[in-house]
Amino acid sequence: MALRADTVTRYAGIIAAGVTVAVVLAACVGIAARAEPSTGFAAGDWQAVRFTVLQAFLSAVFSVLLAVPLARALARRRFFGHGVLVMFLGVPFILPVIVAVIGLLAVFGRNGWLNAALGAVGLPEVSIYGLHGVVLAHVFFNLPLATRLLLQGWQAVPAERFRLAAQLNLTPRAVARTLEWPVLKQIVPGAFALIFVICLTSFAVALTLGGGPKSTTIELAIYQTFRYDFDLARAALLSAVQLVLAGSAAVLALSIMPQVVLGGGLDRPVQRWDARGGWQRVGDMTVIALGAAFLLLPLSAVVGRGVFGLPQMPATVWGAAGISLQVAAVSVAVLLVIALPMAGWIASRRSGGVEAIGLLGLSFSPLMIGTGWFILLNPIVDPVSLALPVTALVNALMALPFALRIMVPSMRDTLQTYGRLSEGLSMRGWSLWRWVILPRLRPQIGFAAGLTGALSIGDLGVIALFADPDRATLPLQMYRLMGAYRMEAAAGAALLLLALALVFFWLCDQGGRWRAET
Repeated sequence: MALRADTVTRYAGIIAAGVTVAVVLAACVGIAARAEPSTGFAAGDWQAVRFTVLQAFLSAVFSVLLAVPLARALARRRFFGHGVLVMFLGVPFILPVIVAVIGLLAVFGRNGWLNAALGAVGLPEVSIYGLHGVVLAHVFFNLPLATRLLLQGWQAVPAERFRLAAQLNLTPRAVARTLEWPVLKQIVPGAFALIFVICLTSFAVALTLGGGPKSTTIELAIYQTFRYDFDLARAALLSAVQLVLAGSAAVLALSIMPQVVLGGGLDRPVQRWDARGGWQRVGDMTVIALGAAFLLLPLSAVVGRGVFGLPQMPATVWGAAGISLQVAAVSVAVLLVIALPMAGWIASRRSGGVEAIGLLGLSFSPLMIGTGWFILLNPIVDPVSLALPVTALVNALMALPFALRIMVPSMRDTLQTYGRLSEGLSMRGWSLWRWVILPRLRPQIGFAAGLTGALSIGDLGVIALFADPDRATLPLQMYRLMGAYRMEAAAGAALLLLALALVFFWLCDQGGRWRAET
């Protein structure tokens, strides 16, 4: 039975959804107005399309393939620090991309730890730039995501099934075939498709690690066409291709991500009796150690190099940090204004079609929306003067899919539990939100706000199109320092950026949970 939404909630949700669609459609109108299909694609443009699809495909393949043994090992083993390691799997998701690049360069770069070790034993150096560098960075970001998805699926298998498998004395291979494989074949296609979509719209990784014309993505081609050639027609045409490519992949990803249904259990703690042999234990712990090293070494490199780089940062870095915080705060405010009424409207409806509006951020890249809005604003006003507001708005739209996924389930539970009582008390509109909905959703609101703020602080997307030399966010200022080969100062800025993102997320998340049980 569908839940009834009060008039205020329904109309507010409709308005929020309308604003979201209007922002995206306006960008599409701007792109369509300047796109000139008759001009055709140059050879370099087709190369960018091929490279975009290839790197996204390889990134998704390696992320999922490497996540299977890592998730399996984490599901089968319990050790000191297990919970902390699983928690750290979520850090790369909110880690600013430009910060991760600094860490990866410290480990795999020309003067990195890996090349130092290879040189010590007389082996040739490796280069992180090009296709393999882009794929490596994407695997760093998306391996934890795929691992968490698989781990949650396997941990949801009722404990009684593993107990029965132990009583039947099933071998580890039989357990994998009867219990693990059914979950694996449900989750892997959706995880692959999701990571593929994320990598299609990646910009900062290709900007810093692409390494030349042969390693240019569509997003990077849009940026180069826009900033260096100022060819708006070609940038619009590339944006249209990116829209079709990413939009089709996002629709496919949403259609093949089924709900994992495993049946009921008695909610007992899962205990694994399989794979207790010595070699199997050694293999699992080796996989966990390698996975942890791959994820934690770049982070420790950022901290280590950043401490020595802090004194060498120019004063412009601190000004850029203040601008980043302002953009993040505005992004959070815009997100909450849009996401809360949309979540209330979605939770009160039987069908989930409205939720698809909030998922536009998965198929519309920030650079595509920025290009469309630049084309619209350019004849009317100087787009540079609106760089920060447009950046904040686009960052909020990019975080909207994740915020809705966080808020809607709790919103639906709240309406189901307290909806009839609220109607009996004639509690509607602001009173309903103030006394019923907002107190119950405080943890989810805090988590969504922290996630949005952290992603906004570390974003290097729209601001790269609009920014002028005098005003820049911290990621853009950090990229400029890297371009000027001031790597020590860039490392200090990376540490500052990492600290700001984590602290912003922690403050919002803990603020939402503080005294929430009362």
